[in-house]
Amino acid sequence: MAVEVLLPKLGLTMETGLIEEWLVPPGTPVKPLVMLLPLTTDKVDVEVEAEAPGLFHPAVASGVELPPGALIGWLLEAGEEVPSAAASLEAPPPPHLPAETQTPVVGEPGALTRTGRLFASPNARRVARERGVDVTALNGTGPGGRIITADVLDAAAAAPGGPGPAPAVVSPLVRRDAAAAGVDLGTVIPTGPGGKVLRSDVLAAAAKQAPPAAAAAAQVIPLTGIRGVIASRMHASLQEMAQLTLGIEATMDAAVALRAQLKQQWQQAGIPVPTITDLIVRAAALALREHPRLNASVRDNAIHVHPEINVGIAVALEEGLMVPVVKRADQLPVSAIAAESRRLAQGARTGRLALTDLEGGTFTVSTLGSYGIDFFTPVITPGQVAILGVGRLRDSVRWEGTAPVRTQVLTLSITFDHRAVDGAPAADYLRSVVSRLANPLSLLA
Repeated sequence: MAVEVLLPKLGLTMETGLIEEWLVPPGTPVKPLVMLLPLTTDKVDVEVEAEAPGLFHPAVASGVELPPGALIGWLLEAGEEVPSAAASLEAPPPPHLPAETQTPVVGEPGALTRTGRLFASPNARRVARERGVDVTALNGTGPGGRIITADVLDAAAAAPGGPGPAPAVVSPLVRRDAAAAGVDLGTVIPTGPGGKVLRSDVLAAAAKQAPPAAAAAAQVIPLTGIRGVIASRMHASLQEMAQLTLGIEATMDAAVALRAQLKQQWQQAGIPVPTITDLIVRAAALALREHPRLNASVRDNAIHVHPEINVGIAVALEEGLMVPVVKRADQLPVSAIAAESRRLAQGARTGRLALTDLEGGTFTVSTLGSYGIDFFTPVITPGQVAILGVGRLRDSVRWEGTAPVRTQVLTLSITFDHRAVDGAPAADYLRSVVSRLANPLSLLA
């Protein structure tokens, strides 16, 4: 009996998924947990595995973008005909081939497929194709003998006259841009962290190889992937909510002094040192305990207050904005918040976040201080009712009698949904955050 393979639903907010490539040729016998395809969503890249045994046959071509639940393939029994939905694609090999010519079962040790050795990562297969490396001839150095990208790059570098190493980190969106622009990723100079190829790197390479006439043409950037999702959600956020922004100045002298003291003591003990943003996240989470209406969502004509305080921290990426979430931030000590925020930021920039790292946010902190911004109006993340904006830490002056005293301040701004909260409670929340930052020892309790 044919088993349908459906595009998985990865989180409540997932709208579409891009089938990057099929890792298993049509007609290949597979076992449960064998990888069938890498799937790209607006948030993360995941590998989809077979959930049952059978002869795999795709129902759609690679490169298509489909909604969750869409039929993408079949798992068939021996001798079973391919359903009509997949008949137009490449037919599987006859099920009754002689034993010596049958395709080995993917998932058994030592088995090979037409895409290469079984235990090879999707990126290793991709790099091998780009570099012309026979992946079946390699010895894997990854877990369990798995062939990893480094194995392919080493083989390419050792080959006589072989090309240079391929980019270490290339996101699916960048690969799609490169294919659309006709750019060979092997010629692109990466400028991102850890050798990551950015979309701007692809655009720069395309500009170099384009003829003069094409260089004068207007640049068109499709609103797809992460950028398209951001555009859609921010537009919906402004349309569906009654958003209002308030601002307040926070004195940071004590918080800066505390961080300097912690840096001196905690570094020697190997404890993660909090940033100013970490201290603000801690203060924001504790203040939400006193102002739970700001830790809520509006739906079904009602205000739903969340039982947990999960603070999202906006991270700016080349492809767009990503908001990983620090779960139960009000219950974590400052050191744990520092470690978690560092892990999430690094994972966001390298594309290694899990879907669970991006879900469950009930409140958001967004900072533009590193860009020299003092004040801005952040837009509320859909499904929440408030977001805290953080400006740059700057020098200012306060007066003690007639004497000026140098001080350090920053501006906090809160955008809130007026349907859930009025201006006075939102202002009280800001004052609560400011009070905690002025007395930062309370953040260590």
